[in-house]
Amino acid sequence: MANLLTAIRLLLIIPVAWAIADPEFVPASILLLLILIAIVTDYFDGIVARASNTASARGQLFDHATDFLFVTSGLSGAAFAGVVSPVLPVLIFIAFSQYVLDSYFLFHQKQLRMSFLGRWNGIFYFLPLILIALSRLSLFVEIRQIMEFVIGIVSLMLIISTITSIIDRGLAPLRR
Repeated sequence: MANLLTAIRLLLIIPVAWAIADPEFVPASILLLLILIAIVTDYFDGIVARASNTASARGQLFDHATDFLFVTSGLSGAAFAGVVSPVLPVLIFIAFSQYVLDSYFLFHQKQLRMSFLGRWNGIFYFLPLILIALSRLSLFVEIRQIMEFVIGIVSLMLIISTITSIIDRGLAPLRR
C-alpha cells in the first residue's frame, strides 16, 4: 500500500511539471490539487509502511527518488516558465546524487543516510510549487506580482540552503 501511494506521486510528475511550465495546460485549481495529492501521498506513504511493517530500504529509496523526481521536474518546469532560477533544480540534482552516493558508497550503508538540513530542504522544495499554483488562481490575481516576488525569495533561500546542505554533507566524512 505504501508503494502504491508513492507510485501515485510518480505518475503525477509529468502532468505537474508540464502544468507548471505551461500555465495553459491545466487550470490552476487542478494543478494545486495535483500538488496537494503529491504532498498527501508523500506524508502518508512512510506512515503506512511503518504501520504495516513493510518499511524497507528499497521503499525508502523509492519514496525519496520519487520526491526528488517530482520536485526537480516541477522546479525545472518553473525554471522553463521563468518563475524560478534554473540553478535550483540543478542544485537539487547535485544534492540528491550526493545523498545517494555517500549513503551507499562512502558510508557503505544499506539505506539512505539522511541529514537534518537535507530532510527540511526536501520538505520545503514543495513550497515554490504550491506558491506557483496559488499565484495562478483567480483569487490571487490582484497580488500575483507579490506572489511571484515571494516565490523568488523562497527559491533563493532554497538555493542557499541546498548549497549549505551540499557543503555539510561533503564535510561529514571529515567529522567521522
